[in-house]
Amino acid sequence: VQLQASGGGLVQAGGSLKLSCTASGNIFVINTMGWYRQVPGKQRELVAAVTSSGSTDYTDSVTGRFTISRDNAKNTVTLQMNRLKPEDTAVYYCNADLRVKDFWRTQRVYWGQGTQVTVSS
Repeated sequence: VQLQASGGGLVQAGGSLKLSCTASGNIFVINTMGWYRQVPGKQRELVAAVTSSGSTDYTDSVTGRFTISRDNAKNTVTLQMNRLKPEDTAVYYCNADLRVKDFWRTQRVYWGQGTQVTVSS
């Protein structure tokens, strides 16, 4: 199983960016997909997550500015980030909690490679 993330980059404060992530491989079902972010010296934190039924969860600092969405048919999760702030600067990682197509339908968590988001003031 692989998670391929795209998007990110450099944007001025108040601008927008969109991150996308597609999961591929020996997947039986994906439960939750989400985005985390990490800055040097700090722990990775959850930004937003979406379940297979469409329920979403956001960290307080991005509520009202970021929107997470998911295409179950394409195993893709997207994070639309609006009204970006310098404090949103971080490496963003996509995440998938899924079951693989083995005999036991083993549950595993996978991470994408990380994409840099930089917001200038």
